[in-house]
Amino acid sequence: MAVHKLMIDDFDSVDYSLIAIHSSLEDYRLAYFINRELEIRLEKCPNDISFIQKESKAYFSRYLFEDEENDVAWNLIQNKNSIVSAPENAQSSLFSGGEYRVTTSVFFLPELKRVDYILKVDNEETEENVIRALLAVKYIATAYKIDHNKLKSKNNLIF
Repeated sequence: MAVHKLMIDDFDSVDYSLIAIHSSLEDYRLAYFINRELEIRLEKCPNDISFIQKESKAYFSRYLFEDEENDVAWNLIQNKNSIVSAPENAQSSLFSGGEYRVTTSVFFLPELKRVDYILKVDNEETEENVIRALLAVKYIATAYKIDHNKLKSKNNLIF
């Protein structure tokens, strides 16, 4: 009887590209300008991406367009967000005025703290054209490709 071995490298293929976007726009406005420039239809997902970070739940907005004709999925994901939490051992004093809250910044991909949004494109072959089109949007400061191999938190991209 023959023994068949499956190597984990056989399943470790990257079939998506990641593009970092630096922009000060709100997520819905950025999605509008990307839709207009790339001629796609990103729509707000009803369920945001959520993680437990720093003992609080962090939510990141997600816009999705599935192009079934070309078999391409587009995901625009917010990379920066803030969570508000109350410290556990907060003691109120005479001058504190009650409870206070602490605001903490959290990141979808912590290695890329300066990136505002991530564009994940599944099964797209021409990422240079996508980056060129993104740079044509006047509200995007810069856009560039992200190397998958340098990411430690690539499991966050599984949704």
